[in-house]
Amino acid sequence: MRKMYWPMKRMAGAVIVAAGFSLLAAAADERFERFERFDTDPGWEGPNNRAKTPMPRTVKQDFGYSRTAHAGGQAGEIGGFITPAAEPAYYGKRIDVKSLSDPLTASGKLICKGRQFHVLLGFFNAGTVNEWRTPNSMAIRLLGRGDVFYAFVEYATSRWRAGGDSPGGFATVREPKSGKLRLRGFATGVPLTWSLRYDPTANKGSGAVTVTLGKETAVCHLDPGHRADGATFNRFGLLAVSKSAVAGGEIWLDDVTIDGRLDEFARDPSWEGRGNRRTYESSNVRPRFDFGFSPTRHAGGAAAGELGGLVFRGDCRFKDKIACYGDRLEPLTLEKPLQASGKVCLRRGVTDSTVLLGFYHSKDSMEVTASQASGIPRSFLGVAVEGPSREGFLFYPIYRSRGEEQGYSNSPDRPHILPDGKPHDWSLAYTPKGDGGTILVTLDRRSVAIDLPPKHRARGASFNRFGLVTTWIDGNGQQVFFDDLQYTFKQ
Repeated sequence: MRKMYWPMKRMAGAVIVAAGFSLLAAAADERFERFERFDTDPGWEGPNNRAKTPMPRTVKQDFGYSRTAHAGGQAGEIGGFITPAAEPAYYGKRIDVKSLSDPLTASGKLICKGRQFHVLLGFFNAGTVNEWRTPNSMAIRLLGRGDVFYAFVEYATSRWRAGGDSPGGFATVREPKSGKLRLRGFATGVPLTWSLRYDPTANKGSGAVTVTLGKETAVCHLDPGHRADGATFNRFGLLAVSKSAVAGGEIWLDDVTIDGRLDEFARDPSWEGRGNRRTYESSNVRPRFDFGFSPTRHAGGAAAGELGGLVFRGDCRFKDKIACYGDRLEPLTLEKPLQASGKVCLRRGVTDSTVLLGFYHSKDSMEVTASQASGIPRSFLGVAVEGPSREGFLFYPIYRSRGEEQGYSNSPDRPHILPDGKPHDWSLAYTPKGDGGTILVTLDRRSVAIDLPPKHRARGASFNRFGLVTTWIDGNGQQVFFDDLQYTFKQ
């Protein structure tokens, strides 16, 4: 999996109190601002925002209890064919509610079949299965690639903050020349024993997860801050990775022991299943963009109607893999202030995903280029909604000139936004200052700012649209909505 990183030097982040934004907002001329409530379809421009490709994919979920013996025991086991998809699917045993203060143990036998699959095996919460990284989870992630599969230890807290084992997975081997570690993988079709143990007292009280698979062992130490987030677990079992639909494969388990209780599956254990026995069509296929005007009311606007939908990261190497949806503006520059505000709601956020909302250019920001040096489109100034996974989802300022000059906030004070469907108030204010400038972003009452260096402002940028535009490096998608927007349309 490829992660996107903004290629830039660290910018000085700053927290500015709400009163600071009030002063900036007071400087704006309301005659130059536009209001959009989305009470009706505004007819904004949207190249590829309602994509027709890739085509919807047939998703097969067929796992649960079976009288077979693939995993090597007697007749009777759990498992089957599991497909990664946006729509949740799991088969799990109800357990007494546990937290990060409780020890957790599980073990058994498993076998993986197929050339491509993506499955979580472990503890999770049936009430929060909606995306990957899955909140309230502690699991072994099994990723099939050809004749081998890779295994990782991972967890996610109640606030969607995630962690994993280092150097990134089991069965690593060191390259003789570079000395770098790489994954070696496990052979598919070969039965293996496995175990998962969580000790809340390890790692100086922050907790640690130890997983064995065959003869390999990996340890994941929880981040002290993550332990404070907490997590609750009420199921143990198999969980399809919740992301866009791709190919699936078979996973089988037998002789499973959970917190000291063995089940040989001689008879149906009557575990709980959700979406685990069905075949259907899913249009959530990467990168099938599906965003724009929506008659819904997720973001908490004054009335029904809003902006948003399913937004994948884009890929600037291909015309049909970048998209935007925005209002036409009179040409704007970095020489005068820019303002925007409204409401936002993040309903689903998959790891390695980014949403950009702000001022952009209909040509510069949608340029087709072989360059993959940056994920930020040219001539963009606005807000980003993205990870990294260890922090969950953040809401912060980001920009790029018409050239390579760019910046974003990596301040520890960046506001968090949870993909829990709750609405928030947000604002953006760009203010020229001397030969440079400042970009301030506020989510609810938490603010973060970055400075625009003089050489970046001198390079310049032109904006003739306001709305959603995709990144230039591909990745997963988010379901996000915005409403009651107010933004600069002339200077």
